[in-house]
Amino acid sequence: MTPRMTQEEVLSIFKKSDALLEGHFRLTSGLHSDRYLQCALVLQHPEQALELGSALAAKLLELAEKPDFVIAPAIGGILVAHEVARAAGVRALFAERQDGALKLRRGFHIRPGEKAWVVEDVVTTGGSTKETMDVATQAGGIVLAVGSLIDRSGGRADPGVPRTALAVLNVPAFTEEECPLCKTGSQAIKPGSRSE
Repeated sequence: MTPRMTQEEVLSIFKKSDALLEGHFRLTSGLHSDRYLQCALVLQHPEQALELGSALAAKLLELAEKPDFVIAPAIGGILVAHEVARAAGVRALFAERQDGALKLRRGFHIRPGEKAWVVEDVVTTGGSTKETMDVATQAGGIVLAVGSLIDRSGGRADPGVPRTALAVLNVPAFTEEECPLCKTGSQAIKPGSRSE
């Protein structure tokens, strides 16, 4: 596994990849923010995906035992799950939206009692992490820990199990009604994978 990475090293990779955007954004959570982390621009480079996934796996191993599988919400977490699972030597699954809810599809299955790490690219409120945890536990799995490349909640998102991130940022996010950028007449854009 990759040696421990500092937050500065992680953010340097994001900046080098032009993945830390500034403007007016509507996040997957529905909240608005003046900064957006586009992990796809980082993960498009296999060597960076490998390095970040290995570093996250190492941090998760400090929190919990090795799992039977790693699971993430699609689409942003797929490559993260793959690289963390590669580093841990286990299989990688992803849950995807169907009829508005995250579900296991494509023949993925979890056997009762199997242990999991849940991973994501970026955590803002922790909503997708919790949904993915529910997918695993409803199938009989046991979630040991959760991790993300970036935690933009400033450490406030609480999944109820041990958690870690390669970088923790305190990036304010607002409801549309409270958003200072909206109050100036600026229109938020949705740069991520979901346009709902």
